[in-house]
Amino acid sequence: MSAVPTDTSLKRVPLHDLHAELGAKFVPFAGYEMPVQYKLGVLGEHLHTRTKAGLFDVSHMGQLRLRGANPAAALETLVPGDIQALKPWRTRYTLLTNDQGGVLDDLMVTNLEDHLFLIVNAATKDADIAHLKIHLAGQATVEPLPDRALLALQGPAAASVLSRIAPSVAAMAFMTAADVSFDGIECFVTRSGYTGEDGYEISVPGMQAERFARMLLAHEEVAAIGLGARDSLRLEAGLCLYGHDIDETTTVIEADLAWAVGKRRRTEGGFPGAAIIQRQLVEGAPRRRVGILPEGKAPAREHTEIRIGDGSAGQSNPEPGTKKIGEITSGGFGPSQGGPVAMGYVDAEYAAVGTAITLVVRGVARPAQVVALPFVPHRYFRG
Repeated sequence: MSAVPTDTSLKRVPLHDLHAELGAKFVPFAGYEMPVQYKLGVLGEHLHTRTKAGLFDVSHMGQLRLRGANPAAALETLVPGDIQALKPWRTRYTLLTNDQGGVLDDLMVTNLEDHLFLIVNAATKDADIAHLKIHLAGQATVEPLPDRALLALQGPAAASVLSRIAPSVAAMAFMTAADVSFDGIECFVTRSGYTGEDGYEISVPGMQAERFARMLLAHEEVAAIGLGARDSLRLEAGLCLYGHDIDETTTVIEADLAWAVGKRRRTEGGFPGAAIIQRQLVEGAPRRRVGILPEGKAPAREHTEIRIGDGSAGQSNPEPGTKKIGEITSGGFGPSQGGPVAMGYVDAEYAAVGTAITLVVRGVARPAQVVALPFVPHRYFRG
């Protein structure tokens, strides 16, 4: 039996009826009615993806084309990535920045030779499209693709399953792209995803999305996976969730995303907030996103205070002898880790791996430490 929000203003993805048929529990997310879990439950779905293959519906995200005389050069006026160096049929992660070096959104960009293909976050897609249209006027045209669905097949069995239908996908390496026909359904495929596992994201015409999804679900390794497990998987993989771990107030360097700033762009700038990002690359940022491993079994959720000091662990009212140095931005139970995991921001002087910290969980001070990310190693296929 599916639990459906009563808010009729919520949009529905093309696979909504299939999700209901599969017993999905729905929740409102970014203006859409989305499946948060199915009969396996979040824990079962998480572990299934880590061991077999999970099918995620991410059709709420924005898909768009950027066309023009030089769309890569145009986009570089808004992002710190080296888009002009992106080879044909390659994909790159980058970020839209503001004048303070903060993050308006993170996105994936693929060079399709005569245009760029972009995937942006659901909650920001309308703002992103408006931002691109305003700032790229006269340089590039922005073409949203609302009639396409987006599916992600993730996990160690993903390549085996997908290559049974289209053998060519097996040779694709991480962050490469291809046009692929699956039993007559023409799709755009990238070998990418947001779980830390090997896998693919497949853009498919919305009218054919259900037939394609059923084609994948017919394989015994594949199970439908909801947003709940998608969140725990990306947290274990140390990947940022926009609106939580990154937003307009977090700079690219604070977010530990310096690797997304192209080498050429570090020197020449030319994107919003470049001076701030360039300075923080040299001098360091005042705070940093870090991995956090709480002791015990109590998870530390978003907005949990991070403190440092002595004499308060295990006690309520942890104020004496401690000072606040940051806040959790993502936290919960890590099924693969077998215990609580979290990410958050701390003052830079406390960002070193191994630093002992205190988390104020439901008013009680609990010990934790700063650890390296990711919690679970990435298993991308690099060819």
